[in-house]
This record gives sequence, C-alpha cells and structure tokens, in this order.
Amino acid sequence: MRRFIGLLLLVAAIGVVVWYGMKKRGASPGAPSTSAGNGDFRVVKGYIGGEKSGFLADPEIAKILKDKYGMQVDAAKRGSIEMVTGDVAGQDFLWPSSQFAAEVFRKRRASAGEQASSDIVFNSPLVFYSWDIIADALQRQNVVAKRGETYMLSEAPGFVKMISEGKKWKDIGVPQLYGRVTIYSTDPERSNSGTMFAALLATLLNDGDVVDDAAAEKHLPAIRQFFSRMGYMEGSSADLFKQFLNTGVGANPIIVGYENQMIEYSIEHPEQLPVLQQSVRVIYPQPTMWSSHPVIPLTDAGRKFLEAMKDPDVQRLAWERHGFRSGLAAVQNDVRGLKLRGVPPRIESVVPMPSSEVMEKILEALRANDAQPGTETTGTTGTTATNTSS
Repeated sequence: MRRFIGLLLLVAAIGVVVWYGMKKRGASPGAPSTSAGNGDFRVVKGYIGGEKSGFLADPEIAKILKDKYGMQVDAAKRGSIEMVTGDVAGQDFLWPSSQFAAEVFRKRRASAGEQASSDIVFNSPLVFYSWDIIADALQRQNVVAKRGETYMLSEAPGFVKMISEGKKWKDIGVPQLYGRVTIYSTDPERSNSGTMFAALLATLLNDGDVVDDAAAEKHLPAIRQFFSRMGYMEGSSADLFKQFLNTGVGANPIIVGYENQMIEYSIEHPEQLPVLQQSVRVIYPQPTMWSSHPVIPLTDAGRKFLEAMKDPDVQRLAWERHGFRSGLAAVQNDVRGLKLRGVPPRIESVVPMPSSEVMEKILEALRANDAQPGTETTGTTGTTATNTSS
C-alpha cells in the first residue's frame, strides 16, 4: 500500500513539473507549442537585403511581432541575387530588394516543378548619394537641378555620356578629386541596387526607352565598359552606403543607393543631421526605378511573417523610422514628418525594369566582363540581423 501511494505521489509530482513548464512557456496542456527553442516565441528565419537590417532590429517592430504575431525574426543579410540563387534550406522566407529577384526565384522553383509566390510590402526609389562640391559642379554643368529642396539628375543621359567619354573630375570643375568621373554601385551579380543600376544605365543609353533584347545587345559593350571602371564592388547596398559615409568624397564621390537609407540614418543619428544637410546630397535620377521589397514565403511561418509586414503599425513605423514607402495601395506616406530635407512627396519620373530575360542577358555580359583578361579596373581587391550582404 505504501509503495502504491508513493507511486501516485511520484506521478503527481511529475505532472506538476510538466504543467509548470508548459505554463512558463505560455502553453496549455494539450495545446500545440509555438516555441522554437527561444522563450515563448516562434523563431522565423529568413534572408534579407542589408538595407532592411535596421528595420528588423527596431525594438518597436520586434515588440509588434512578439505581441501580435508570436514571433521573433532571425534574419541573415544576403545580396538579393545571392539569396534567390543560393541554398535556402532552413529558411522560412526570403526578402530581396526587387521584383526581378523574386522572378528569378519563381523561375528557379518552376524549373523544379514547384511554385513560389511573393508580395511587395515596401518600395524605395533608386537614388544617387553624393557631396556638396560634386552636386554644385554638376549644377554648373547643367546635369543636376535643384527644385525646392530636392536635387534632381535632370539630364541623366548627358551625365552618362560624360562618364562614357572619360571626363575627369577636373574637367567638370572638381580639380581636388583624382581620376575619371564615375558612379559606384554594388556588384550587379550579387546585389539588387547594382542590378537596378545596370538596368537604369541601359535605359539611359537607350535614350530613356526601356531596353528590349535587341537594344540590350546594342548597348552591352558600353554597359560592360561602365562597370569595368568601378574596380572592386561591394556585395551589399548597406555596406556601400557605410563606406560612402566613412571614407568621404575622395573615395566615393557618387554612389547608387536607396532613398530609405539616408532617411533611416538621419533618424538613427539625429546629432549628425546638421552635417548631413550641409555636406551630403541625395540626387534623384530622372527617370529612376522603384526598388520593390517583396517577401517570398517558403513555409507557413514565412506566410505569417508576410502577414505581419502588412500590419498597419508595421507599415507606419517602416516609413516614419526607416524611410520605406509602403507597397500597399491603401497606405499614404507623408514627408512632412521627416527632418531630412529634400525628400519629394511623390516619385513621378519612373521607368520600369526591363524583362527578366533582358536582365539575365545584361548580367551574363557582366559576368563575362569579370572573366575577361585585361579589362580596365581601378581597384583591388532581429529580432537579430546577422551581418553576413543587398
């Protein structure tokens, strides 16, 4: 009898321990656990473009994801092209910086007899980041115009011609800078901002018309020459933007980036805003292209993450704190709340990306450019957001 009573007490004790453990994790007996080994959250893993690292590291975003959606995001930084062409095992979602990348992934899945869907949640126009002395010189050359507080590359084809002709900085009134006039972008084979710049360059070389297959073939030599002059190219727009700010006008006179990067930086570093307003210029190409930010869900957890990114509070914070314009038609973004001057309320001069087939031809030509001996070069060489490259 004593042995039987002792056995009952042991079973009861085990039951109490199990119940207490489940209660501590936020589960109830008989309910499925949403924990993935990290407190009472479901850990959702994905690859993201580097320009979204700050957004996912925002404590307010993390709180919304925790409280409303029961998730914590573990995001690793990858170039947009890298993420959609590489191994995605173990990931719940991909979040590149262009619809072109999403289309590359869709075709990849289709070739394996599988389907892939995506939904655009944010947008950001492609811009050029430069410095006061450069913008002033380009205004004197009549290729940049200041309209209100906004700087526009009003004669973009003329600027491209200036670069293609090998003009030097001293030729356009900036004698303190060494070498030829050029624009630095990320590697178009790895990063979306570089890919988009290649597309925009092709359009500008084609008199502002979106290139088709024949037009791309015609302009490939000029595109290859343009990129060969850049030398080493970063694999992430976040890394290139950081280098731009850290190394200054001598190393990076003009770079390609996304509008949201400077908005976000000015919010995160308000003490630097006066210096930024005095020295840095955000130049909007006319025309420009939209960098869309589609979420590509790979699992049910990824689909839940996509749902969370459409949350009204997430969309509001994405603009107010990180400069991402909404990808949802019902959401309006008001620039009057921004302290950074010169951000236009609307982006009106826009051209679409060429077709994915044309872009693949352009990228293939640039890969051949890298492999070709003797090409001209000038260089060597959420919520955790793990820096590994957009």
